Amino acid sequence: MSIINSGSFAKALWPGVNAWYGKAYNEYEVEYDKLFDKYSSTKAFEEDVGISSFGLAVAKPEGSPISYDSERQSFTTRYQHAVFALGFVITREMMDDDQYDVVGQRKAQGLAFSMRQTKEVIAANIYNRAFTSGYVGGDGVILASASHPNLKGGTWSNVIATASDLSEASLEQACIDIAGFTNDAGLLIAVRPDSLIIPRQLIFEAKRILGTDGRVGTDNNDLNAIKTLGSIPKVVTNHFLTDTDAWFIRTNVPHGMKYFERRGDEFDMDNDWDTENAKFKATARYSFGWTDPRGIYASAGA
Repeated sequence: MSIINSGSFAKALWPGVNAWYGKAYNEYEVEYDKLFDKYSSTKAFEEDVGISSFGLAVAKPEGSPISYDSERQSFTTRYQHAVFALGFVITREMMDDDQYDVVGQRKAQGLAFSMRQTKEVIAANIYNRAFTSGYVGGDGVILASASHPNLKGGTWSNVIATASDLSEASLEQACIDIAGFTNDAGLLIAVRPDSLIIPRQLIFEAKRILGTDGRVGTDNNDLNAIKTLGSIPKVVTNHFLTDTDAWFIRTNVPHGMKYFERRGDEFDMDNDWDTENAKFKATARYSFGWTDPRGIYASAGA
């Protein structure tokens, strides 16, 4: 265990320092809440269980019996809440002699900053690993896949057929694909884009594509159909996405991208009797994931 002592901040024991830097940085506003729907939890884990769907009605010849379909339990997704914690220890002498409150209040602020950043990273990693093998959901495949299984047979895709960079054409194709989403029995469902999610590297490209009334990069007097139709209601920039050209569209499908908060951030401190060291800690317990992959459409970029 690393302990903050007088040697760690020797300059803090004497007057004359004009400024201490490295802690007082601005933060981005909370971003994970735009990637997931938030739920509360009172259990060690939460489970979402799917239900299979009825298929199309069948023509019934005169005098023939009715065809009967059935429903049953589908894929199960478990959200296993994990505890995230961090702390620091300061000697009594350092606390007593600190002339600037460098290791007290400022370290506590730094601890809160670390907890907030941790949650952002954990949340964004669900998207960062969307194309990575091994990180699978309840249906046994990765989040962004062309082979999501249906319980009644066959597969479906929530990725663009040919991985493409963000462009007018790729966004139009995404909207077309999303409008063609079906349920487990292959029946069409009314799914619409809710928000385009991009890394910081695509901010300007997204603005060019969605911010003009006319088509981008042409001298024709054509409408920007995506903007005119309102096909992409919102653009969300997430600074914790690590792939510079991957992009995602959240849809209006319920129970898609989900965040369970079992316990919010809690801060506490105590003193060790023998050493008189002060201990500061922060803990939180939560989980991020997805239930229905129809809640996301994705492209890994070209």
